[in-house]
Amino acid sequence: MFIPMPKVLITDNVAAEGIDLLKKHVPVDVKRGLSPDELIATIPGYDALVVRSETKVTEPVISAGCDLKVVARAGIGVDNIDLDAATRAGVAVVNAPIGNTVAAAEHTVALMLALARNVPQAYASMKDGQWQRSAFMGIEVRNKTLGIVGLGRVGSEVARRAASFGMNLIAYDPFVAPDFAARMGVAVMSLDEVLAQADFITLHTPLTAGTTNLISAPQLAKMKPGARLINVARGELVDDDALLEALESEHLAGAALDVFTNEPPGDLPLLKHPRLVATPHLGASTQEAQREVAIEAAEQVLAVLEGKPARNTVNAPFVPPEVHAILAPYVPVASMVGRLLTSMARGQFVGVTLRYQGEIAEHNTAILKAAALVGLLGQVSGEAVNMINAPVLAQQRGLQVTEQTSGDSREYASLISATLHTTGDDITIAGTSMRDEPHLVRVNEYWMDVAPSAPYMLFVDNQDQPGIIGAVGTTAGRHNINISFMEVGRIAPRGQAMMVVGLDDPISADVLAEIRALPQVDDARVVAM
Repeated sequence: MFIPMPKVLITDNVAAEGIDLLKKHVPVDVKRGLSPDELIATIPGYDALVVRSETKVTEPVISAGCDLKVVARAGIGVDNIDLDAATRAGVAVVNAPIGNTVAAAEHTVALMLALARNVPQAYASMKDGQWQRSAFMGIEVRNKTLGIVGLGRVGSEVARRAASFGMNLIAYDPFVAPDFAARMGVAVMSLDEVLAQADFITLHTPLTAGTTNLISAPQLAKMKPGARLINVARGELVDDDALLEALESEHLAGAALDVFTNEPPGDLPLLKHPRLVATPHLGASTQEAQREVAIEAAEQVLAVLEGKPARNTVNAPFVPPEVHAILAPYVPVASMVGRLLTSMARGQFVGVTLRYQGEIAEHNTAILKAAALVGLLGQVSGEAVNMINAPVLAQQRGLQVTEQTSGDSREYASLISATLHTTGDDITIAGTSMRDEPHLVRVNEYWMDVAPSAPYMLFVDNQDQPGIIGAVGTTAGRHNINISFMEVGRIAPRGQAMMVVGLDDPISADVLAEIRALPQVDDARVVAM
C-alpha cells in the first residue's frame, strides 16, 4: 500500500535553517503572504503548517486542513492560532519557547542600560549636530535595585545578567519557590514591596485576565520617585495613559517599551515623550534567536509527523485508548484542582502534594499529575504550559511535587485532592468526576458538591449564622451581578462555613471588599474559571 510522504507548508518568514532541516525529511512548500482565503484554499493536502505571528490560523483554516496533524509556531506566542479549534480537530499545536529566551533577556538589559545612560536621546542630539554632555547625565546600575516581575525563563536570565553588574535583585512571582529564587541571589517579595524598593522594574509575566494592566496608576504611584520601568513582555501589561502621566509628572525618570497593546502602535502620545525609549518589538529579533526558534519548531513538526510526542505541545495531548475510559474523565478534574489552588493561594509556592484515591490510583497517574500542574502553572508561566512540559516547568521553579495513592476513596469511585504548600497557609482542594463533568467536593476542611459551570466562583469564609447567605446575595444583586448557584459547606451548625457562589458576571475589587466587610464574613476570594 502506497503511503504518501507528509507535506509541510510554511507561510511566514521562517529562518532558512529550520526550512532546511524540514527539507531533509519531508517535502516543504514556502508560500508567504497568503490572504486568509488563499490560505484556506491552499491548506488541503498539507500535514503540517509552520507560521510565525503574521499568519492567522483560524477555525476555518483548521477545518479546511483536512490532512493537518500539526501547526507549529516558530516562537513562543500562539495568540494567532485557534487552540480550541485545533484541539477539537485533533491537530497538535507546538511552539518554540526556548530559542528566543536569551535574545529577550539581552534586549531587556540593553533597554535598562539605555535608560540609565540616556543613550537614545544623546544619539539623537549628536545626529542633530549638538554636543550636550551635561544634558544627558546618567546613573550607574551598580548597587541599584532591579525588581523583576515574573521570574520564569526570561526573568531568570535577566537576573543572571543583572547580577554581573552588581545590582541588588528582588522579584515578585508568587508561583516560584523561595529557595529557587535564593539560589539565583533573588529575594522574592510582594508586588507592592518590589514597586516600592526597585530603581528599575522589568516585566516578564504572561498576559492573562489577571495581568492585563498589571502596571496602572495605583501601581505606578507605589513606585519610588525616579524609578524606571521596562517592558519586553506584553504590551497589555502596562496602562499607556497612566504611564504617560507618571512620566509627565516626573514621578518616573524614564520607561522603555518593546511591546505595545496595538502593533504597530500608531499615533500613540506616549511615544512622543522625551524620556521614553521605544523599540518595535525587537525582543526576539536576533539572527541567533530566529535560527534557534526555526530549528526548534522544525524538530517538533518532525516529531509529530513521525508519531512521537513533541516536547512543547500547547494543546491537549492524546490519552491512550487503554486508559481513556478510566483516566480521561479525571484529566479536567486534575486541571480544575490545580487552577483553583493557584487562584486561591496566599504566599509563595513551595510545593504541592497530589493524592489519587479509588480506581484511578490503580493506574499510571502521570497524566493526572501533568494536568494538575497545567492548572497550577498555566495562568502564571511566561510560556505555554502543557501536559508534556508542566512537570519540567515545576522542577525549574523549584516546586516540590509529591504524589500519594490509595485504593480507598470512601464516598467516591475516584478522588483527586491536592494540597498547595506555601509560605503562608496551605490550601487543599479535592474533586471528582460525575456524569462526565468535574465536581469540586472539598475546600480545606469543608465538603461540598459543586459543578463549576459559572464563569466566576466566589468563595466566602464565614460564620454560619442566619442572614449571611441573603446578605451576600443582596450585595451581588445591588451591583447587578447574577448568581448562577450557591453551595455551603460547614463543619457544624452555626460554626465556621464556606459559601461557594457561582457568578455569571465579573466582580470588582470594590464589590469584593464590600462582601468582605459584611458581618460574619472572614474572607472572600473570587476565581475566574
